[in-house]
Amino acid sequence: MKLNNFVYAFLLLGFLSSCSDLEEELSDTVSAEVALEGDVDVDALLAGVYNGLQSPYQDQAGVWAASQFPSDETLGPTRGPDWDDNGVWRVLHDHTWDADHAFLGATFNSLLQLVYSTSVIIEEANPTPEQAAEARFLRAFAMFTVLDGWNQVPFRENLKDFALDPIVFTGNDALDFIISEVEKAQADLPDGPASRANKNAAKVLLMKAYLNKGVIANRANPSFETADMTRVVALADEIIDGGNYSLAENVFDNFAPNNGQISTENIFTDENVAGQAGGSGNSIRSRWFCSLHYNQNPSGWNGFTTLSAFYDSFEDGDMRKYNEYPGIFEEGGVNSGFLIGQQFDADGVALQDRKGNPLSYTREVALVETGANLEVTGIRPQKYPIDYANGDNVDNDAVLYRYADVLLMKAEALLRNGNAGEATSIVNEIRTKRMTSEFSTMNLEMLLDERGRELYWEAHRRQDLIRFGKFLDAWENKPATGEERLLFPIPNTALATNPNLMQNPGY
Repeated sequence: MKLNNFVYAFLLLGFLSSCSDLEEELSDTVSAEVALEGDVDVDALLAGVYNGLQSPYQDQAGVWAASQFPSDETLGPTRGPDWDDNGVWRVLHDHTWDADHAFLGATFNSLLQLVYSTSVIIEEANPTPEQAAEARFLRAFAMFTVLDGWNQVPFRENLKDFALDPIVFTGNDALDFIISEVEKAQADLPDGPASRANKNAAKVLLMKAYLNKGVIANRANPSFETADMTRVVALADEIIDGGNYSLAENVFDNFAPNNGQISTENIFTDENVAGQAGGSGNSIRSRWFCSLHYNQNPSGWNGFTTLSAFYDSFEDGDMRKYNEYPGIFEEGGVNSGFLIGQQFDADGVALQDRKGNPLSYTREVALVETGANLEVTGIRPQKYPIDYANGDNVDNDAVLYRYADVLLMKAEALLRNGNAGEATSIVNEIRTKRMTSEFSTMNLEMLLDERGRELYWEAHRRQDLIRFGKFLDAWENKPATGEERLLFPIPNTALATNPNLMQNPGY
């Protein structure tokens, strides 16, 4: 492969994503002509894009943090000298972030890097139809995330001249573009595996686009058109009727170290290969390291918790609340679901915190913890069974789309179209599989609660709360907040480099 300025441009964009000052300096002076000479290894470029998913979608400070911490599901308390980080976790939970928030800015940049990298493949690398379709889907996937969070999606139409500012798609114009791109890609996408862009992943993205269409148009007062909900149901039925997926006998199979082999639900994942870092970020191990105490196995970072009201929404006996996942629980004494109360090692010995107090996780948790119990406050979620065999670079694939979400989106669309009976049946199918009681009826509040129980810790909650009109409500450690919080602010560094962007209202 021989590349000239293409390599420079491709690598430069990755560098700029983390160097805002340099980006500001170069934006008016660099004119990088993207040019290809000879044969280009498009598979290698695509592999780079797949690796590039890890930073925004796996790292605990990326899309996951932006989706989880502003919700009623997750809190990252400051514990004495630990986890302060200049308040970045706290302000996400209590909705007091600003346009200089480091994590939100870095996430915005890394998502736009994916948009640019995929555009280069589509427009300049002479891909096969399947390669172009994969890149097009991945671009739409990243653009939808930007649209959901910021409502403005910068898009570089001219890949040859960096002096030209990217145009900006906004609101439903952006959504229409995303839908058209996914529909354009669908026919040429492969059938699988889950770790690649595939036909069913495209259908899930379209479901999310149509389900949230009225939200994108008006987040404060969304409407749900009958035709859009009917389209959601039709797409779900295409996935269901294909017969490729079923609800897992154990929900945690979908998140286990070997989930790429045993999951019956996963539709789209970000693959992790044991022993290989695969890119930037902390890999999916952060999903358990962030919650486990230093004295547990493995030694964790003693950070994130859920809220007691969210935990209380689960019935006792619900597999999703507590499960001794086979082969994992025996290794370290850590159950899947939620950790609450006294913790034990694999031999049943009661653990202590670093001060010698019982390591007994409490229901109560504050944004800032002080005193003797600061290491044990908060109920700790454990969605991904721990990969004890592979150290830091684990084998659990990050779950982005799965079958249970398809069923719940179908149920929601049916309910919004007035069909509570079929919606109830779908939800009960899931609840029965998760070993909890059935419902006799269904309403939107119940469905939102069920989405929380099924999809916690999977970066869906912020979008769900906005769609159901609950995002601005008060909950533990968060007051009621204003409508401006329905969007994140455009980072100040981005405003400084692209005059086509405008700050979102209220910031």
